[in-house]
Amino acid sequence: MAEQNATTRMLDIGNGRAPVEVRVAGEGTPLVYLHGAGGLMPNDRMFAALAAQFQVHAPLLPGYGDSEGEDELKDMLDTTLHTGDVIAALDLIKAPLVGHSMGGMIAAELAALAPNDVDQLTLIAPAGLWLDEHPIEDLFAKLPFELPELLFHDVALGESLMTAGLDLEDPAFLAEFLIISARRLGMAGKLLFPIPDRGLSRRLYRIKAKTLILWGASDRLIKPVYGDAFAAAIPNSELQIVPEAGHLVTHEKSEKVVDAIATMVNAG
Repeated sequence: MAEQNATTRMLDIGNGRAPVEVRVAGEGTPLVYLHGAGGLMPNDRMFAALAAQFQVHAPLLPGYGDSEGEDELKDMLDTTLHTGDVIAALDLIKAPLVGHSMGGMIAAELAALAPNDVDQLTLIAPAGLWLDEHPIEDLFAKLPFELPELLFHDVALGESLMTAGLDLEDPAFLAEFLIISARRLGMAGKLLFPIPDRGLSRRLYRIKAKTLILWGASDRLIKPVYGDAFAAAIPNSELQIVPEAGHLVTHEKSEKVVDAIATMVNAG
């Protein structure tokens, strides 16, 4: 799936802070997409599927790509305010907001913190809650060869997408993986480690946005029961379970996910 007219730019968010890398593609209704802890993959299927139906703006969190300034973001509040500033600098306040996993956690926090700034919200297998009876796997303790089975329903597809045909257990690949992951997981760890509970459950009631919650039925990282918890806590929300998809439902069923988002956005 090819990205539609994809460009990358560095966005000045003011106040002397480091610029943010933003990837933009597609035409039509502007939409903001917040990535998960893994960032955007090369030839990212979700980004491309969104670009086929929207003008998608995907800012990279500090620590990812060419975005810097991760040392200035100490906690969830800093990260949420940073994201709000990025969206304001893009002049996309009230644009449909979509977040996956860690990005879904940030999107939910933003919609709760600034409920009048988000009208349409999509949370795709978001982090942010903790259920003692359904503990979330420790992503930070996993080696590359363990990730496809954890993140995908179709493990073979996961291996193909994550490695581009390289050997997950090859020492050279592992070394490169660890180097690339160091900055990303350093930033993500502030939000997700040791558990992703930063009090979001106490704030979800504040969300005013029409909210679509999407979850892969085979999600082994954050089990679909968390979708029920989000749906119960967010007033105007709908939960849809996507069959034959894992945590990276964004890659296994990207077109189905984007069709569901488009249905909500077009309904107004």
